[in-house]
Amino acid sequence: MNPFDVGFFTENELKNFGFKKVGRNVSIAKNCTIIGLNNISIGDNVRIDGYTTIVANGNGFLNLGSFIHIGGYSLLSAGAGITMEDFSGVSQGVKIYSKTDDYTGNSLTNPTVDPKYTGVTSGEVILRCHVIIGSGTVILPGVTVWEGASVGALSLVTKHLPEWGVNFGAPVEKIKNRKKKLLELEQEFLSQYRDS
Repeated sequence: MNPFDVGFFTENELKNFGFKKVGRNVSIAKNCTIIGLNNISIGDNVRIDGYTTIVANGNGFLNLGSFIHIGGYSLLSAGAGITMEDFSGVSQGVKIYSKTDDYTGNSLTNPTVDPKYTGVTSGEVILRCHVIIGSGTVILPGVTVWEGASVGALSLVTKHLPEWGVNFGAPVEKIKNRKKKLLELEQEFLSQYRDS
């Protein structure tokens, strides 16, 4: 056994861990940290790479569609919910926050403080179909990235992003339109996938 290859959990192991739902052909690296299994639904053909942390405890939730990849060292802080639709993905080191402290100084901060003294902002983060998020990007609460939008590496997403845009920057801005050829490729791929 290679000590540097921690491997992935088997499908049977995943089904017995207590997830809300686990589809077929799901691969989760054994060195991930996942909290709130009973609030996590995973579709088919999903891969979550090593050192990813997912927190969906309490009222939080994570809903993953099918054909999704989550790159290593990512954080999905799903206390107010995160949804990733089919064919969406995040590259390595992406951080998605559905809750964040108030940084203005008008409130106390951090989870050790009684919530009546904090000014936490919260809202579900939604990545629609065919959204791709580049490495090192940070997404803040309440954002929807609409179908087909892409976000370049090291961006800061603080607002909704329109469909089929290529976006980049801190704060993020649309720089051009994204091509839709991938919709034709999706149909071709799914046709072959179903036949196999």
